[in-house]
Amino acid sequence: MEGLVTKTTGSWYIVRTGSGEHYKCKLKGRFKIKGIKTTNPIAVGDRVDFDLPSGQDVGVITNIHERDNYIIRKATRLSKIFSIIAANIDQAFLVVTVALPRTSIGFIDRFLTIAEAYHIPSQLIFNKVDIYDDKLKKLHEKYESLYSGVGYSCHSVSALTGENIDKLHAVLKRKINLFSGHSGVGKSALINRLDPSLNLKTGELSGYHQKGKHTTTFTEMIELPSGGFIIDTPGIKEFGIIDFEPWEVSHRFPEMRVLLNDCRFNNCLHVHESQCAVKQALEDGKISPIRYQSYLNILNHVEEEGLQEWEME
Repeated sequence: MEGLVTKTTGSWYIVRTGSGEHYKCKLKGRFKIKGIKTTNPIAVGDRVDFDLPSGQDVGVITNIHERDNYIIRKATRLSKIFSIIAANIDQAFLVVTVALPRTSIGFIDRFLTIAEAYHIPSQLIFNKVDIYDDKLKKLHEKYESLYSGVGYSCHSVSALTGENIDKLHAVLKRKINLFSGHSGVGKSALINRLDPSLNLKTGELSGYHQKGKHTTTFTEMIELPSGGFIIDTPGIKEFGIIDFEPWEVSHRFPEMRVLLNDCRFNNCLHVHESQCAVKQALEDGKISPIRYQSYLNILNHVEEEGLQEWEME
């Protein structure tokens, strides 16, 4: 049989078949993923083949299908070993709040850069619009204008009141959707609003800086009643990129990517080089100085660290 891995618990896996049945499975033998060293051979989102031995209720996974994409994080205390957070993601959503807590533009840009690097289309969900006063509304409009202007879809919702949740349902339908964001942005509350039967644990904001407490402790795929799945992650502060070269950073910014062929040098870093199309677009006001500063910050990190491992919270 063939199925989709919706949950992993150590050496056990929950696999969902196309007909909606769930089987507890274990792995047959040892699997190695070509190209990367990982602590977990199978991740949530993997498509697998499994057998169900006669008379038994536990399946045996015999094959892992080739992945369309995946996202990894660095394994604890292991310098070059990684674990796969999720695989075969159709689209990634960053849940953003402009207050309580405020999500910085630098944080958003790092998330979008990582999603671009893994070839995962991404969108932004602005939650807590119910708390807006005039000042927060203007800040929201600034954020939305910045990101919609470079091609990212933005959704304004309230997990508390349900505002625009129906529109979000339509975007998620029949897709495998990764949800990420700072602790405290209301990610679990938002998922509860999308499917009230889930009753996921939510946390209160704590401390002077109004940072949220972590409420999700592992990655799990949640099936929505309207169709589609949400992969709920425990946070994104340990996302990583393998073998990311400095010249590749601009390829992860859509507004820069369309200009790269017009630069004089193929490996242009868009900092000090002459006849640079990106710097010219910046001077002409066609590229946001805010986004360009994010590009420089990420570029500096890549040049200094080589292997990317960002503390994003």
